Amino acid sequence: MEELPRLTKNLMRKIIVSILLTLFVLVYILTNKKICQNKQAKNYLINNKNHCLLTANNQEQWKKGLMFYKKPVDFDGMIFIFPGKEIRSFWNKNTYMDLDLYWMDGNKVMEKSYLPSIDKSKEIITVGSKIKVNKVVEIIR
Repeated sequence: MEELPRLTKNLMRKIIVSILLTLFVLVYILTNKKICQNKQAKNYLINNKNHCLLTANNQEQWKKGLMFYKKPVDFDGMIFIFPGKEIRSFWNKNTYMDLDLYWMDGNKVMEKSYLPSIDKSKEIITVGSKIKVNKVVEIIR
């Protein structure tokens, strides 16, 4: 007879632990999501980290990118969304911030490159993807 209450207590403990664990995970997910200060920026998950990124999805935005921006800025970088996959290249002309470039196929990071600011390199440097990609993310260092 005593075994039934013991089973009930163990079951209740398991239920409570499961509920607490679920609540902890939910709170972590909700609090870990970055709130973008810049209203034009959107939240993107890149390599398991949330970033507030401006979006470049047309020819004019692709050409300008992050040229002429200087720190401090109220976003983490820019995502370039292209209509098709191609070998892509980016340069540091008029770019005053060091950048990490993530070459992406869909939502998967395929490669990562570094692009120094024009102030640091003192010359125009071009970096390119080794494979065809349809998205490129510039993260400000």
